[in-house]
Amino acid sequence: MQQSKLSNTLPYLDYSTWLVQKLPWKVRKLPLDTGATCPNRDGRINRGGCIYCNNEAFVPSYCHTGDIHQQLEAGKAFFAHKSQNVKYIAYLQAHTSTYTSIKKMEEICRDILSDTDIVGISIGTRPDCVDTEMLELLETLSRQTFVMVEYGIESANDATLRYIHRGHDFACAKAAIESTAKRGIYTCGHVILGLPGEDFNESLRQAPLISSLPIDVLKIHQLQVVRGTLLARQFQESPFPLYQAEEFISLVAQYIQRLRPTLAIERFVSQIPLSMMIAPRWNIKPNEFRHRLVTFMQENGMFQGQISTSFNDTCQIV
Repeated sequence: MQQSKLSNTLPYLDYSTWLVQKLPWKVRKLPLDTGATCPNRDGRINRGGCIYCNNEAFVPSYCHTGDIHQQLEAGKAFFAHKSQNVKYIAYLQAHTSTYTSIKKMEEICRDILSDTDIVGISIGTRPDCVDTEMLELLETLSRQTFVMVEYGIESANDATLRYIHRGHDFACAKAAIESTAKRGIYTCGHVILGLPGEDFNESLRQAPLISSLPIDVLKIHQLQVVRGTLLARQFQESPFPLYQAEEFISLVAQYIQRLRPTLAIERFVSQIPLSMMIAPRWNIKPNEFRHRLVTFMQENGMFQGQISTSFNDTCQIV
């Protein structure tokens, strides 16, 4: 991908542009809690979870209102003042949504899709919590409606994955994503930049690895120290460096340069309630961050796919 100069368009492929090509409606995501737990918490893998994770930090309060139908109605009421005349993609966000029986998963999906305002399902999960039977179910659903599976990759560095108590390696994420994509199911990957032990150069080293995966969409998160996590205890006992906003903008811009142009980017930062946030406290909303990132990239002549890095030549899994 080469550009002699930047146009007025965004210097990256944004999720909204990508989604317009897939769905004919104006849509927004509606988070739901299916009641699933996580193998990294219930003892199958571990009981402490990932060192940075506290589900209460990102699950909306209406998700505690009751069953799926009650959550759907409460969620639509919650978003009503923000969006008019929209349809919704049900976002199974809390914990690990595929960590349940096939029968229960099918019932949940059918219940959700019975709501005429729901035009798709996005399923948050771990790469070690899908199997052939689960993918067959999701493939069947994908022939009837929009289905995306969102995998927590977090890092392409196995040493980091061990340190953060992730419970799987990068090869597991790669295999799950490839199996999902082969079935024609839309896939999304989550990565966290700034994890302990990963500096600026390590994040950029991983960008081509992530880009080489057959994912349609990517979510980038900054590392946040959240109350009630092991990471928070570590930070309080021995504070470690975290990116300041301007540093993170520079990192994300260079990361985007190393991503293939066909990979849609849904977000660059995550936001949690300030009451649960220990650090970093940027006081920047996601839309403002996005504006500052775009300005930075445009001013510096940067765009997605600008730097082509050979996966085979320069990137090895650590």
